[in-house]
Amino acid sequence: MMLAAVLGTGQTQHRTRRTDVSMAGLCREAIDRALIDAGVEWPQIDAVVVGKAPDLFEGVMMPELFLASSLGAVGRPLLRVHTAGSVGGATANVAATLVRAGVHRRVLAVAFEKQSESNAMWALSIQPPFTAPIGAGAGGYFAPHIRSYIRRSHAPGHIGALVAVKDRRNGALNPYAHLRQPEITLESVQASAMLWDPVRYDETCPSSDGACAMVIGDQAAAEASGRPVAWIRATAMRTEPTFFAGKDHVNPRAGFEAAQALWQAAGISDPLEEIDVAEIYVPFSWFEPMWLENLGFAEAGHGWKLVEAGETRIGGRLPVNPSGGVLCSNPIGASGMLRFAEAAMQVMGRAGEHQVEGARVALGHAYGGGSQFFQMWVVSSS
Repeated sequence: MMLAAVLGTGQTQHRTRRTDVSMAGLCREAIDRALIDAGVEWPQIDAVVVGKAPDLFEGVMMPELFLASSLGAVGRPLLRVHTAGSVGGATANVAATLVRAGVHRRVLAVAFEKQSESNAMWALSIQPPFTAPIGAGAGGYFAPHIRSYIRRSHAPGHIGALVAVKDRRNGALNPYAHLRQPEITLESVQASAMLWDPVRYDETCPSSDGACAMVIGDQAAAEASGRPVAWIRATAMRTEPTFFAGKDHVNPRAGFEAAQALWQAAGISDPLEEIDVAEIYVPFSWFEPMWLENLGFAEAGHGWKLVEAGETRIGGRLPVNPSGGVLCSNPIGASGMLRFAEAAMQVMGRAGEHQVEGARVALGHAYGGGSQFFQMWVVSSS
């Protein structure tokens, strides 16, 4: 397998409604920034990989077809990826695989969502044949899993609020973040409205319009770059059904096995000691301790202790989501790629005010569907 690296990243301003741009304009905002960051011109791009969440989220079927010209895909291979909410991570992994396999030298990966043009909650509430209806959007679906985690781990009730305060304050350092709340407090989060017990209003992600793009290149392209790059040390993808006998919604098998495969491929034996910063897909604050355990940073039932001890803050043992994460910006199709791009930005030293000092090895993580699709990568500065 050949070496591959992130040459540059770009993202949009994330807002509730980006009425100033179309879908095409939204994508180009991120793409143009990624090309500039990578120091790459359009003729140097060999292929385009695009990802977004379910088409019902915007009501436009197969948008990649009408977007092909805007994405710079005319005359180039164009591949659409879809793995529900993890699709941004899957898009990055597919693009990286095309480069590592020697198929292309430079690949443009882009993912987006314009949620303001539809209603994701009701798009999730349709009733396909032979499946159980959700009827309450993602929050109503995941709240029982969070309650199960609290019961199994004996986590105190304020852990979710601690994560929310951390991420929203981190987001205040990120100029692209949708929610920037430097004054948020534990008390204000706990006083916010209960949406789906135990998830409060300030413990849940926003609904955002936004896009993210990356240029991924082979070793020769990386070595020709005049700027630091993020070397892709390993990628992993795993999937399991939404429902099956023995499914563990608190600690999904697919996520656990993806993480184990990732650490092995990256040559990492102790993730908590060897990973300098982690961008983890946390749409509801309680998922931070849950995923810390699923990823192998903590034993089952102990993830919340890292949170309570402040170890996941910037300056802690494992800074988690210094960008503010999904709790601050959630353009669903792009949310996973934002995690991967922010991990790359950290090891390239381009994260601005939310840069983690000394970050050399970083994790990008995304999940989607009913905790069934998992995408991950490890990037490093060398």
